[in-house]
Amino acid sequence: MSPESPSAAAPIRILLVDDHPLVREGLRSRLQGEARYLVVGEAGGVEEAMVMLVSTQPQVVLLDVGLKGQNGIQLAQAMLERVPELRVLMYSMYDNPEYVQRALQAGARGYVLKDAPAGEIVAAIDAVAAGGTFLSPGVSKRMFRSQQPRPILSPRESEILSALGRGESSKQIARALDLSVRTVETHRQNIKRKLELEGQAELIRYAVEHARGLHRDDA
Repeated sequence: MSPESPSAAAPIRILLVDDHPLVREGLRSRLQGEARYLVVGEAGGVEEAMVMLVSTQPQVVLLDVGLKGQNGIQLAQAMLERVPELRVLMYSMYDNPEYVQRALQAGARGYVLKDAPAGEIVAAIDAVAAGGTFLSPGVSKRMFRSQQPRPILSPRESEILSALGRGESSKQIARALDLSVRTVETHRQNIKRKLELEGQAELIRYAVEHARGLHRDDA
């Protein structure tokens, strides 16, 4: 049987690609505790990963989306062009639906979050190694939400959302729009309610992503 085809007898050959040595060490330690896995190599960047792909012949690549100064999704595409039968599992701290969609379009079989429980990562590897797909529950939730019709924000709410995406505080927004800080805070609460966002951190993250989307549309 070829090394690219998982079997019940042979362990699943895994290549780890992440630019943080401590992350790779933690993953390797966790995966080596499973008899059905064999970590055949590690890489911290694109060039090293492509070399290891050929030399170690992995069946599954656990690949970080955000390699330092490099694009993990583009690397996934390049790896799959080289070895079409490879199973790529993206591993990321970002649950942005756009990243997930791009990863799947590039040919990745799954997308798991770095803060996911160890058991979830194991389940993801098993799923893609068996020819299936896997999305972390948190990722699936955001993907579903992103596909729903967007609620309509008022022009003022859209203004405030854009300002939040630029990093402006409520006081700065109030001064720029000639509003009271209390009025700005009320608008912020209304935006969260309409977009079904939980807490200020999620509002700010959405605002930043919204701002990036506007920038891409204008380009």
